[in-house]
Amino acid sequence: MSHISVLLHETVDGVLAGRDTGIFIDATFGRGGHTQLLLSKLDANARVYAFDKDPQALEVAAQLEQEDSRFKIIHASFADIQAELSNIDITEVDGIMADLGVSSPQLDQAERGFSFMHDGPLDMRMDNSQGLTAAEWLLEIEEEKLANIIYQYGEERYSRRIARAIKQAGEITTTAQLAEIVKVAHPKWEKHKHPATRTFQAIRIAINKELDDIEVFLPQAVESVSYTHLTLPTKR
Repeated sequence: MSHISVLLHETVDGVLAGRDTGIFIDATFGRGGHTQLLLSKLDANARVYAFDKDPQALEVAAQLEQEDSRFKIIHASFADIQAELSNIDITEVDGIMADLGVSSPQLDQAERGFSFMHDGPLDMRMDNSQGLTAAEWLLEIEEEKLANIIYQYGEERYSRRIARAIKQAGEITTTAQLAEIVKVAHPKWEKHKHPATRTFQAIRIAINKELDDIEVFLPQAVESVSYTHLTLPTKR
């Protein structure tokens, strides 16, 4: 399945704001759709730096680096944008774009462990080279804290029942196991929505520190842009 970039032309046109040169940042490279369109609209003197933690995204980016000398990928979270730019002697940029959230390729691949729709190892890490897997994290976290996370990040009204069922289950190694535990514990399902949807979302956000990283990233991004024109569409 091909990846379709969200708000592709709107985002790139917004971050360019009529310009065809400068230094630009794609804070979430993904599969490179936004970056490639941006490069196509820039002159030979422009530079584009992209950030990503996902090893598969880095592979795509490495190929683009070979094809276009104006582009460079940085293996880091966008929360580290100022430090990483400082390492390459950049203090200001002309525009930043970020497509926030999980990407469809991550959800589509069972081995990444993001989705209850595809059975696979319970991982959920965007950077699967470091940190705890979702399976390991669920073993370590206390029941009350897990319930609070499911309620806060998933807006799940039955978070306490679900957290109790997860902790009582002990070791959970696959997405199908977790989905079934949540399904059984959930007393009232939303029409046309799997009962594990909100719980999976909450766990993914928590182990990847997604909202924490955004909170750190935004003020850094604003400080880094010489002409403050920041475009931040969210994934749908």
